[in-house]
Amino acid sequence: MLFIYHTDTAISRVENALGEQVDFDTTATVSSGLQQIARKNPQATLVWCRVAYAPYLNIAALPTVFHHPKLLLSFDPNSSSFLGDCIGYVDESLFVNVNKKVRFPTWQMSSAVGMVHASVLLKLSEIACQQDLDYYLNSVAKVAMPKGLLCYSEPKLLLDQNHSKDLKKSLFVLFRFVQQHYKTRWVFLLFLNLLWYENKLPFLPFFLSFFYKKRTRTKIDLEDINGVSNKNEVQQKTIDVIIPTIGRKKYLHQVLKDLAKQTIVPQKVVVVEQNPMDTSVSELDYLTTESWPFKIKHIFTHQAGACNARNLALQEVESEWVFMADDDIVFEADFLENSFLAIEKYGVSAVSANCLRENEKNSFNTVVQWQSFGAGCSIVRSHVLKKSAFRMGYEFGYGEDTDFGMQIRNQGTDVLYLPEPRILHLKAPVGGFRTKPILAWQKDQIQPKPSPTVMLFQINHKTKQQNLGYKTILFFKYYQHQSIKNPYTYFLVFKKQWNKSLYWAAKLNRL
Repeated sequence: MLFIYHTDTAISRVENALGEQVDFDTTATVSSGLQQIARKNPQATLVWCRVAYAPYLNIAALPTVFHHPKLLLSFDPNSSSFLGDCIGYVDESLFVNVNKKVRFPTWQMSSAVGMVHASVLLKLSEIACQQDLDYYLNSVAKVAMPKGLLCYSEPKLLLDQNHSKDLKKSLFVLFRFVQQHYKTRWVFLLFLNLLWYENKLPFLPFFLSFFYKKRTRTKIDLEDINGVSNKNEVQQKTIDVIIPTIGRKKYLHQVLKDLAKQTIVPQKVVVVEQNPMDTSVSELDYLTTESWPFKIKHIFTHQAGACNARNLALQEVESEWVFMADDDIVFEADFLENSFLAIEKYGVSAVSANCLRENEKNSFNTVVQWQSFGAGCSIVRSHVLKKSAFRMGYEFGYGEDTDFGMQIRNQGTDVLYLPEPRILHLKAPVGGFRTKPILAWQKDQIQPKPSPTVMLFQINHKTKQQNLGYKTILFFKYYQHQSIKNPYTYFLVFKKQWNKSLYWAAKLNRL
Protein backbone atom coordinates (compact mmCIF):
# COMPACT_ATOMS: atom_id res chain seq x y z
CA MET A 1 0.00 0.00 0.00
CA LEU A 2 1.37 3.40 -1.04
CA PHE A 3 0.15 6.73 0.34
CA ILE A 4 0.16 9.77 -1.96
CA TYR A 5 -0.35 13.05 -0.10
CA HIS A 6 -1.13 16.05 -2.30
CA THR A 7 -2.18 19.69 -2.31
CA ASP A 8 -4.58 19.40 -5.28
CA THR A 9 -2.05 20.86 -7.71
CA ALA A 10 0.98 18.72 -6.83
CA ILE A 11 2.09 15.67 -4.88
CA SER A 12 3.57 16.62 -1.53
CA ARG A 13 5.03 13.26 -0.47
CA VAL A 14 4.69 9.53 -1.06
CA GLU A 15 5.07 6.95 1.71
CA ASN A 16 4.87 3.17 1.93
CA ALA A 17 3.02 1.23 4.62
CA LEU A 18 6.01 1.58 6.96
CA GLY A 19 6.01 5.36 6.65
CA GLU A 20 9.18 5.39 4.53
CA GLN A 21 9.53 8.04 1.85
CA VAL A 22 9.16 6.90 -1.79
CA ASP A 23 10.61 8.81 -4.73
CA PHE A 24 8.21 10.51 -7.14
CA ASP A 25 8.20 13.03 -9.98
CA THR A 26 7.92 16.44 -8.33
CA THR A 27 7.02 18.12 -11.66
CA ALA A 28 4.02 15.91 -12.46
CA THR A 29 0.39 16.70 -11.83
CA VAL A 30 -1.30 14.57 -9.18
CA SER A 31 -3.18 12.49 -11.76
CA SER A 32 -0.11 11.82 -13.91
CA GLY A 33 1.86 11.17 -10.73
CA LEU A 34 -0.64 8.48 -9.78
CA GLN A 35 -0.19 6.89 -13.20
CA GLN A 36 3.61 6.95 -12.87
CA ILE A 37 3.50 5.38 -9.42
CA ALA A 38 1.09 2.71 -10.72
CA ARG A 39 3.49 1.79 -13.53
CA LYS A 40 6.37 1.39 -11.08
CA ASN A 41 4.23 -0.53 -8.55
CA PRO A 42 1.62 -2.49 -10.57
CA GLN A 43 0.66 -4.73 -7.62
CA ALA A 44 0.20 -1.94 -5.08
CA THR A 45 -2.93 -0.34 -3.70
CA LEU A 46 -2.69 3.44 -4.05
CA VAL A 47 -4.18 5.75 -1.43
CA TRP A 48 -4.45 9.44 -2.21
CA CYS A 49 -5.15 11.99 0.49
CA ARG A 50 -5.19 15.77 0.53
CA VAL A 51 -2.58 17.03 2.99
CA ALA A 52 -5.25 18.81 5.04
CA TYR A 53 -7.02 15.48 5.67
CA ALA A 54 -3.90 13.46 6.47
CA PRO A 55 -4.48 13.58 10.27
CA TYR A 56 -7.95 12.07 9.76
CA LEU A 57 -7.02 9.29 7.33
CA ASN A 58 -8.41 6.04 8.79
CA ILE A 59 -5.40 3.86 7.99
CA ALA A 60 -6.56 0.97 10.20
CA ALA A 61 -9.79 0.57 8.20
CA LEU A 62 -8.23 0.63 4.74
CA PRO A 63 -7.55 -3.14 4.37
CA THR A 64 -11.14 -3.87 5.39
CA VAL A 65 -12.95 -1.39 3.16
CA PHE A 66 -10.71 -2.16 0.18
CA HIS A 67 -11.51 -5.87 0.04
CA HIS A 68 -11.29 -6.46 -3.72
CA PRO A 69 -8.86 -5.20 -6.41
CA LYS A 70 -11.64 -4.04 -8.73
CA LEU A 71 -12.72 -1.22 -6.40
CA LEU A 72 -12.49 2.56 -6.59
CA LEU A 73 -13.25 4.28 -3.28
CA SER A 74 -13.29 7.90 -2.25
CA PHE A 75 -15.03 10.21 0.16
CA ASP A 76 -15.92 13.87 -0.17
CA PRO A 77 -16.54 15.57 3.20
CA ASN A 78 -17.89 18.64 1.43
CA SER A 79 -21.63 19.20 1.44
CA SER A 80 -21.88 19.00 -2.35
CA SER A 81 -20.00 17.16 -5.07
CA PHE A 82 -17.28 18.46 -7.38
CA LEU A 83 -19.69 18.94 -10.30
CA GLY A 84 -22.44 20.39 -8.12
CA ASP A 85 -26.15 19.67 -7.91
CA CYS A 86 -26.79 20.72 -11.52
CA ILE A 87 -25.44 17.38 -12.78
CA GLY A 88 -28.89 16.13 -11.75
CA TYR A 89 -30.39 17.91 -14.76
CA VAL A 90 -28.45 15.44 -16.91
CA ASP A 91 -27.98 12.26 -14.89
CA GLU A 92 -31.14 10.49 -13.69
CA SER A 93 -29.29 7.60 -12.03
CA LEU A 94 -29.20 6.72 -8.34
CA PHE A 95 -25.45 7.43 -8.39
CA VAL A 96 -26.08 11.20 -8.17
CA ASN A 97 -28.00 11.46 -4.89
CA VAL A 98 -25.26 10.03 -2.65
CA ASN A 99 -25.98 9.01 0.94
CA LYS A 100 -22.72 10.02 2.62
CA LYS A 101 -23.57 8.30 5.90
CA VAL A 102 -22.99 4.83 4.42
CA ARG A 103 -20.97 3.09 1.73
CA PHE A 104 -22.89 4.13 -1.38
CA PRO A 105 -22.45 3.37 -5.10
CA THR A 106 -21.48 6.39 -7.18
CA TRP A 107 -19.14 7.53 -9.93
CA GLN A 108 -18.73 10.89 -8.15
CA MET A 109 -15.20 10.66 -6.81
CA SER A 110 -13.24 13.14 -4.70
CA SER A 111 -9.61 14.24 -4.48
CA ALA A 112 -9.98 14.54 -0.68
CA VAL A 113 -9.26 10.88 -0.01
CA GLY A 114 -9.56 7.64 -1.94
CA MET A 115 -8.14 4.26 -2.94
CA VAL A 116 -7.57 2.31 -6.14
CA HIS A 117 -5.46 -0.66 -7.21
CA ALA A 118 -2.56 0.18 -9.51
CA SER A 119 -3.68 -2.44 -12.05
CA VAL A 120 -6.96 -0.56 -12.52
CA LEU A 121 -5.22 2.75 -13.22
CA LEU A 122 -2.99 1.04 -15.76
CA LYS A 123 -6.06 -0.32 -17.55
CA LEU A 124 -7.46 3.21 -17.64
CA SER A 125 -4.32 4.86 -19.00
CA GLU A 126 -6.11 6.04 -22.17
CA ILE A 127 -8.12 8.47 -20.04
CA ALA A 128 -6.06 11.63 -20.22
CA CYS A 129 -4.40 12.90 -17.04
CA GLN A 130 -4.99 16.55 -16.27
CA GLN A 131 -4.32 19.28 -13.77
CA ASP A 132 -7.61 18.93 -11.95
CA LEU A 133 -7.51 15.68 -9.94
CA ASP A 134 -11.23 15.82 -9.16
CA TYR A 135 -12.12 15.96 -12.84
CA TYR A 136 -9.77 13.08 -13.61
CA LEU A 137 -11.18 10.86 -10.85
CA ASN A 138 -14.79 11.59 -11.81
CA SER A 139 -13.96 10.85 -15.44
CA VAL A 140 -12.24 7.57 -14.58
CA ALA A 141 -15.20 6.38 -12.51
CA LYS A 142 -17.85 7.51 -15.02
CA VAL A 143 -16.11 5.68 -17.87
CA ALA A 144 -15.10 2.53 -15.96
CA MET A 145 -18.21 1.93 -13.85
CA PRO A 146 -20.22 0.40 -16.74
CA LYS A 147 -17.13 -1.73 -17.53
CA GLY A 148 -17.25 -3.45 -14.14
CA LEU A 149 -15.26 -1.15 -11.84
CA LEU A 150 -17.06 -0.98 -8.50
CA CYS A 151 -17.10 2.65 -7.35
CA TYR A 152 -18.22 3.85 -3.91
CA SER A 153 -18.41 6.79 -1.60
CA GLU A 154 -16.85 5.34 1.56
CA PRO A 155 -17.15 7.42 4.77
CA LYS A 156 -14.88 5.01 6.69
CA LEU A 157 -11.87 6.41 4.82
CA LEU A 158 -11.87 9.37 7.21
CA LEU A 159 -11.97 9.26 11.00
CA ASP A 160 -13.60 12.68 11.14
CA GLN A 161 -15.85 13.81 8.28
CA ASN A 162 -16.84 17.19 9.73
CA HIS A 163 -14.58 19.33 7.58
CA SER A 164 -16.97 20.37 4.87
CA LYS A 165 -16.87 23.57 2.90
CA ASP A 166 -18.77 24.72 -0.15
CA LEU A 167 -16.60 25.10 -3.20
CA LYS A 168 -17.59 27.32 -6.10
CA LYS A 169 -18.93 25.23 -8.95
CA SER A 170 -17.91 25.99 -12.51
CA LEU A 171 -20.41 25.74 -15.35
CA PHE A 172 -17.47 25.47 -17.74
CA VAL A 173 -16.37 22.28 -15.99
CA LEU A 174 -19.94 20.95 -15.81
CA PHE A 175 -20.63 21.46 -19.53
CA ARG A 176 -17.27 19.96 -20.44
CA PHE A 177 -17.96 16.88 -18.32
CA VAL A 178 -21.41 16.40 -19.82
CA GLN A 179 -20.06 16.75 -23.36
CA GLN A 180 -17.29 14.22 -22.73
CA HIS A 181 -19.33 11.60 -20.85
CA TYR A 182 -22.93 11.78 -22.11
CA LYS A 183 -24.71 11.88 -25.44
CA THR A 184 -24.63 15.31 -27.05
CA ARG A 185 -28.35 15.91 -26.57
CA TRP A 186 -27.73 16.20 -22.83
CA VAL A 187 -25.60 19.30 -23.38
CA PHE A 188 -28.60 21.00 -24.95
CA LEU A 189 -30.93 19.76 -22.21
CA LEU A 190 -28.55 21.05 -19.55
CA PHE A 191 -28.58 24.48 -21.19
CA LEU A 192 -32.38 24.44 -21.42
CA ASN A 193 -32.85 23.40 -17.78
CA LEU A 194 -30.45 26.04 -16.49
CA LEU A 195 -32.29 28.66 -18.54
CA TRP A 196 -35.77 27.52 -17.52
CA TYR A 197 -35.31 26.65 -13.86
CA GLU A 198 -32.40 28.89 -12.80
CA ASN A 199 -32.66 31.87 -15.20
CA LYS A 200 -29.09 31.34 -16.40
CA LEU A 201 -27.77 31.85 -19.93
CA PRO A 202 -24.47 29.89 -19.99
CA PHE A 203 -23.73 30.52 -23.70
CA LEU A 204 -19.93 30.42 -23.39
CA PRO A 205 -19.70 27.18 -21.31
CA PHE A 206 -22.20 25.62 -23.69
CA PHE A 207 -20.29 26.69 -26.81
CA LEU A 208 -16.81 25.77 -25.55
CA SER A 209 -17.89 22.30 -24.44
CA PHE A 210 -18.10 21.15 -28.07
CA PHE A 211 -14.33 21.51 -28.45
CA TYR A 212 -13.73 18.57 -26.10
CA LYS A 213 -13.44 14.98 -27.26
CA LYS A 214 -15.88 12.28 -26.14
CA ARG A 215 -14.60 9.75 -23.60
CA THR A 216 -17.46 7.27 -23.97
CA ARG A 217 -15.94 5.42 -26.92
CA THR A 218 -13.08 3.83 -25.03
CA LYS A 219 -12.11 0.16 -25.35
CA ILE A 220 -11.40 -0.41 -21.68
CA ASP A 221 -11.48 -4.04 -20.54
CA LEU A 222 -11.22 -4.84 -16.82
CA GLU A 223 -12.20 -8.50 -17.04
CA ASP A 224 -8.69 -9.85 -16.52
CA ILE A 225 -8.31 -8.02 -13.20
CA ASN A 226 -8.89 -11.07 -11.05
CA GLY A 227 -9.26 -11.30 -7.33
CA VAL A 228 -11.41 -12.63 -4.54
CA SER A 229 -12.84 -10.49 -1.77
CA ASN A 230 -11.34 -10.89 1.69
CA LYS A 231 -14.79 -10.35 3.21
CA ASN A 232 -16.50 -13.43 4.62
CA GLU A 233 -20.03 -12.68 3.45
CA VAL A 234 -21.06 -16.32 3.10
CA GLN A 235 -20.72 -18.23 6.34
CA GLN A 236 -23.46 -20.85 6.68
CA LYS A 237 -24.54 -20.91 3.01
CA THR A 238 -28.15 -21.56 4.06
CA ILE A 239 -30.93 -20.00 2.05
CA ASP A 240 -34.70 -19.57 2.15
CA VAL A 241 -36.82 -18.82 -0.91
CA ILE A 242 -39.86 -16.51 -0.99
CA ILE A 243 -42.37 -16.72 -3.83
CA PRO A 244 -45.57 -14.68 -4.15
CA THR A 245 -48.04 -16.33 -6.54
CA ILE A 246 -51.49 -15.78 -7.94
CA GLY A 247 -53.18 -18.10 -10.44
CA ARG A 248 -50.05 -19.80 -11.79
CA LYS A 249 -50.33 -23.29 -10.40
CA LYS A 250 -48.48 -25.03 -13.26
CA TYR A 251 -45.62 -22.51 -13.43
CA LEU A 252 -45.07 -22.45 -9.67
CA HIS A 253 -44.83 -26.24 -9.71
CA GLN A 254 -41.94 -25.99 -12.17
CA VAL A 255 -40.16 -23.40 -9.97
CA LEU A 256 -40.42 -25.75 -6.98
CA LYS A 257 -39.05 -28.64 -9.04
CA ASP A 258 -36.09 -26.48 -10.13
CA LEU A 259 -35.44 -25.61 -6.49
CA ALA A 260 -35.58 -29.29 -5.52
CA LYS A 261 -32.83 -30.06 -8.05
CA GLN A 262 -30.41 -27.44 -6.72
CA THR A 263 -26.91 -28.55 -5.72
CA ILE A 264 -27.43 -26.32 -2.69
CA VAL A 265 -30.93 -27.15 -1.54
CA PRO A 266 -32.92 -24.37 0.16
CA GLN A 267 -33.84 -24.79 3.82
CA LYS A 268 -37.35 -23.41 3.41
CA VAL A 269 -39.60 -22.15 0.63
CA VAL A 270 -42.26 -19.61 1.60
CA VAL A 271 -45.17 -19.54 -0.85
CA VAL A 272 -47.68 -16.72 -0.47
CA GLU A 273 -50.75 -17.63 -2.50
CA GLN A 274 -53.25 -14.85 -3.24
CA ASN A 275 -56.85 -15.15 -4.35
CA PRO A 276 -59.10 -12.10 -3.89
CA MET A 277 -62.31 -14.18 -4.12
CA ASP A 278 -63.81 -14.40 -0.62
CA THR A 279 -64.96 -17.99 -1.00
CA SER A 280 -61.77 -19.27 -2.62
CA VAL A 281 -59.44 -21.91 -1.23
CA SER A 282 -55.92 -22.93 -2.18
CA GLU A 283 -55.38 -24.66 -5.53
CA LEU A 284 -51.79 -25.67 -4.74
CA ASP A 285 -52.50 -29.25 -3.74
CA TYR A 286 -49.00 -30.47 -4.69
CA LEU A 287 -47.50 -28.55 -1.78
CA THR A 288 -48.70 -31.34 0.50
CA THR A 289 -49.34 -34.27 -1.83
CA GLU A 290 -45.79 -34.36 -3.19
CA SER A 291 -42.51 -34.83 -1.34
CA TRP A 292 -40.07 -31.93 -1.27
CA PRO A 293 -36.47 -31.78 0.01
CA PHE A 294 -37.16 -28.51 1.82
CA LYS A 295 -39.72 -27.23 4.28
CA ILE A 296 -42.65 -25.40 2.66
CA LYS A 297 -44.40 -22.58 4.48
CA HIS A 298 -47.69 -21.95 2.68
CA ILE A 299 -49.54 -18.68 3.34
CA PHE A 300 -52.97 -18.22 1.75
CA THR A 301 -54.49 -14.75 1.66
CA HIS A 302 -57.48 -13.05 0.05
CA GLN A 303 -55.53 -9.79 -0.13
CA ALA A 304 -54.04 -9.44 -3.59
CA GLY A 305 -50.85 -7.48 -4.19
CA ALA A 306 -47.19 -8.34 -4.56
CA CYS A 307 -46.00 -5.84 -1.93
CA ASN A 308 -48.17 -7.32 0.81
CA ALA A 309 -47.35 -10.88 -0.28
CA ARG A 310 -43.59 -10.34 -0.21
CA ASN A 311 -43.78 -8.61 3.17
CA LEU A 312 -45.67 -11.59 4.61
CA ALA A 313 -43.03 -13.93 3.20
CA LEU A 314 -40.09 -11.91 4.53
CA GLN A 315 -41.43 -12.33 8.07
CA GLU A 316 -40.93 -16.09 7.75
CA VAL A 317 -37.24 -15.98 6.73
CA GLU A 318 -34.84 -17.85 9.03
CA SER A 319 -31.76 -18.71 6.95
CA GLU A 320 -28.63 -16.63 6.34
CA TRP A 321 -29.68 -15.77 2.77
CA VAL A 322 -32.93 -15.17 0.90
CA PHE A 323 -33.70 -15.92 -2.74
CA MET A 324 -36.53 -13.64 -3.82
CA ALA A 325 -38.12 -15.48 -6.73
CA ASP A 326 -40.96 -15.04 -9.20
CA ASP A 327 -43.50 -17.81 -9.79
CA ASP A 328 -42.77 -18.11 -13.54
CA ILE A 329 -39.02 -18.56 -13.86
CA VAL A 330 -36.73 -21.41 -14.94
CA PHE A 331 -33.13 -21.95 -13.81
CA GLU A 332 -30.42 -24.60 -13.84
CA ALA A 333 -29.58 -26.97 -10.98
CA ASP A 334 -26.38 -25.07 -10.14
CA PHE A 335 -28.02 -21.64 -10.01
CA LEU A 336 -27.73 -21.14 -6.24
CA GLU A 337 -24.24 -22.65 -6.09
CA ASN A 338 -22.91 -20.37 -8.84
CA SER A 339 -24.63 -17.37 -7.29
CA PHE A 340 -22.85 -18.01 -4.01
CA LEU A 341 -19.52 -18.28 -5.86
CA ALA A 342 -20.11 -14.79 -7.30
CA ILE A 343 -21.18 -13.43 -3.91
CA GLU A 344 -18.00 -14.80 -2.31
CA LYS A 345 -15.82 -13.47 -5.12
CA TYR A 346 -17.10 -9.90 -4.85
CA GLY A 347 -17.87 -9.83 -1.13
CA VAL A 348 -21.39 -8.42 -1.44
CA SER A 349 -24.66 -8.90 0.43
CA ALA A 350 -27.11 -8.47 -2.45
CA VAL A 351 -27.14 -9.55 -6.10
CA SER A 352 -29.74 -9.54 -8.85
CA ALA A 353 -29.43 -12.25 -11.48
CA ASN A 354 -29.73 -11.95 -15.24
CA CYS A 355 -33.47 -12.60 -15.68
CA LEU A 356 -34.63 -12.20 -19.27
CA ARG A 357 -37.19 -13.64 -21.60
CA GLU A 358 -36.15 -16.04 -24.32
CA ASN A 359 -34.24 -14.26 -27.14
CA GLU A 360 -34.15 -11.03 -25.11
CA LYS A 361 -30.81 -9.23 -25.43
CA ASN A 362 -28.57 -8.93 -22.38
CA SER A 363 -27.62 -5.33 -21.48
CA PHE A 364 -24.44 -6.20 -19.56
CA ASN A 365 -21.92 -8.98 -20.03
CA THR A 366 -19.96 -8.23 -16.88
CA VAL A 367 -20.72 -7.81 -13.20
CA VAL A 368 -21.76 -4.20 -12.61
CA GLN A 369 -23.37 -2.00 -9.99
CA TRP A 370 -27.03 -2.10 -10.94
CA GLN A 371 -29.43 0.82 -10.84
CA SER A 372 -32.45 -1.39 -10.23
CA PHE A 373 -33.37 -4.38 -8.12
CA GLY A 374 -35.12 -7.56 -9.16
CA ALA A 375 -37.76 -8.51 -6.62
CA GLY A 376 -38.16 -11.84 -8.44
CA CYS A 377 -34.53 -12.70 -9.20
CA SER A 378 -32.36 -11.49 -6.31
CA ILE A 379 -30.38 -13.10 -3.50
CA VAL A 380 -29.92 -10.98 -0.38
CA ARG A 381 -28.36 -11.61 3.00
CA SER A 382 -31.25 -11.86 5.42
CA HIS A 383 -29.92 -9.41 8.04
CA VAL A 384 -30.12 -6.67 5.38
CA LEU A 385 -33.85 -7.29 5.05
CA LYS A 386 -34.66 -6.75 8.72
CA LYS A 387 -34.97 -3.00 8.20
CA SER A 388 -36.56 -3.15 4.75
CA ALA A 389 -40.09 -3.74 3.49
CA PHE A 390 -42.03 -3.32 0.27
CA ARG A 391 -43.84 -0.01 0.67
CA MET A 392 -47.59 -0.33 0.30
CA GLY A 393 -47.82 2.96 -1.57
CA TYR A 394 -46.50 1.09 -4.63
CA GLU A 395 -49.12 -1.68 -4.49
CA PHE A 396 -50.62 -2.31 -7.95
CA GLY A 397 -48.30 0.31 -9.43
CA TYR A 398 -44.70 0.45 -10.58
CA GLY A 399 -41.44 0.83 -8.73
CA GLU A 400 -41.83 -1.26 -5.58
CA ASP A 401 -38.77 -3.37 -6.38
CA THR A 402 -36.61 -0.37 -7.31
CA ASP A 403 -37.66 1.39 -4.10
CA PHE A 404 -36.79 -1.75 -2.13
CA GLY A 405 -33.34 -1.72 -3.72
CA MET A 406 -32.86 1.87 -2.62
CA GLN A 407 -33.80 0.98 0.94
CA ILE A 408 -31.05 -1.63 0.88
CA ARG A 409 -28.48 0.77 -0.57
CA ASN A 410 -29.29 3.40 2.02
CA GLN A 411 -28.29 0.85 4.65
CA GLY A 412 -24.87 0.57 2.99
CA THR A 413 -25.54 -2.56 0.90
CA ASP A 414 -24.94 -2.30 -2.83
CA VAL A 415 -26.73 -4.44 -5.43
CA LEU A 416 -24.59 -6.12 -8.11
CA TYR A 417 -25.97 -7.40 -11.38
CA LEU A 418 -24.79 -10.92 -12.30
CA PRO A 419 -24.82 -11.79 -16.03
CA GLU A 420 -24.24 -15.42 -14.97
CA PRO A 421 -25.92 -17.59 -13.78
CA ARG A 422 -29.03 -16.83 -15.77
CA ILE A 423 -32.74 -17.09 -15.10
CA LEU A 424 -35.28 -17.55 -17.88
CA HIS A 425 -38.37 -15.41 -17.28
CA LEU A 426 -41.37 -17.07 -18.91
CA LYS A 427 -43.70 -14.09 -18.44
CA ALA A 428 -46.58 -16.47 -17.93
CA PRO A 429 -50.18 -15.33 -18.55
CA VAL A 430 -51.88 -13.84 -15.52
CA GLY A 431 -54.19 -16.02 -13.47
CA GLY A 432 -57.84 -16.20 -14.48
CA PHE A 433 -59.18 -14.90 -11.18
CA ARG A 434 -57.11 -11.72 -11.16
CA THR A 435 -59.10 -8.49 -11.07
CA LYS A 436 -57.78 -5.19 -12.30
CA PRO A 437 -57.57 -2.86 -9.29
CA ILE A 438 -59.31 0.50 -9.38
CA LEU A 439 -56.71 3.09 -8.43
CA ALA A 440 -57.77 6.10 -6.40
CA TRP A 441 -56.89 8.64 -9.08
CA GLN A 442 -58.48 6.90 -12.06
CA LYS A 443 -61.69 8.90 -11.80
CA ASP A 444 -59.97 12.27 -11.52
CA GLN A 445 -60.86 14.74 -14.27
CA ILE A 446 -57.18 15.65 -14.55
CA GLN A 447 -55.14 12.47 -14.79
CA PRO A 448 -51.76 12.55 -13.03
CA LYS A 449 -48.62 12.46 -15.14
CA PRO A 450 -46.36 10.64 -14.43
CA SER A 451 -48.02 7.79 -12.57
CA PRO A 452 -48.17 8.64 -8.82
CA THR A 453 -46.08 5.56 -7.99
CA VAL A 454 -43.37 6.77 -10.37
CA MET A 455 -43.56 10.21 -8.77
CA LEU A 456 -43.37 8.57 -5.33
CA PHE A 457 -40.01 7.08 -6.24
CA GLN A 458 -38.83 10.39 -7.71
CA ILE A 459 -39.56 12.45 -4.60
CA ASN A 460 -38.12 9.86 -2.23
CA HIS A 461 -34.88 9.02 -4.02
CA LYS A 462 -33.96 11.78 -6.47
CA THR A 463 -32.55 15.28 -6.06
CA LYS A 464 -34.47 18.45 -6.85
CA GLN A 465 -32.51 18.89 -10.08
CA GLN A 466 -33.10 15.28 -11.11
CA ASN A 467 -36.84 15.74 -10.65
CA LEU A 468 -36.86 18.95 -12.67
CA GLY A 469 -34.77 17.35 -15.40
CA TYR A 470 -37.18 14.40 -15.50
CA LYS A 471 -40.07 16.87 -15.76
CA THR A 472 -38.48 18.48 -18.83
CA ILE A 473 -37.94 15.13 -20.56
CA LEU A 474 -41.48 13.98 -19.74
CA PHE A 475 -42.88 17.20 -21.20
CA PHE A 476 -41.24 16.59 -24.58
CA LYS A 477 -41.76 12.83 -24.52
CA TYR A 478 -45.54 12.99 -24.15
CA TYR A 479 -46.16 15.97 -26.42
CA GLN A 480 -46.26 13.79 -29.54
CA HIS A 481 -48.58 11.23 -27.91
CA GLN A 482 -51.47 13.48 -26.93
CA SER A 483 -54.15 15.37 -28.79
CA ILE A 484 -53.29 18.93 -27.67
CA LYS A 485 -50.97 20.39 -30.28
CA ASN A 486 -50.92 23.99 -29.11
CA PRO A 487 -47.64 24.11 -27.10
CA TYR A 488 -48.85 26.71 -24.62
CA THR A 489 -52.15 24.94 -23.94
CA TYR A 490 -50.27 21.64 -23.58
CA PHE A 491 -47.86 23.28 -21.10
CA LEU A 492 -50.75 24.43 -18.89
CA VAL A 493 -52.38 20.99 -18.96
CA PHE A 494 -49.06 19.23 -18.30
CA LYS A 495 -48.42 21.47 -15.30
CA LYS A 496 -51.79 20.50 -13.81
CA GLN A 497 -51.09 16.81 -14.45
CA TRP A 498 -47.67 17.06 -12.80
CA ASN A 499 -49.14 18.77 -9.73
CA LYS A 500 -51.88 16.14 -9.55
CA SER A 501 -49.20 13.43 -9.57
CA LEU A 502 -47.39 15.21 -6.72
CA TYR A 503 -50.65 15.33 -4.78
CA TRP A 504 -51.27 11.60 -5.06
CA ALA A 505 -47.62 10.70 -4.47
CA ALA A 506 -47.78 12.59 -1.17
CA LYS A 507 -50.83 10.52 -0.19
CA LEU A 508 -49.12 7.27 -1.18
CA ASN A 509 -46.08 8.28 0.84
CA ARG A 510 -48.16 8.11 4.01
CA LEU A 511 -49.25 4.49 3.45
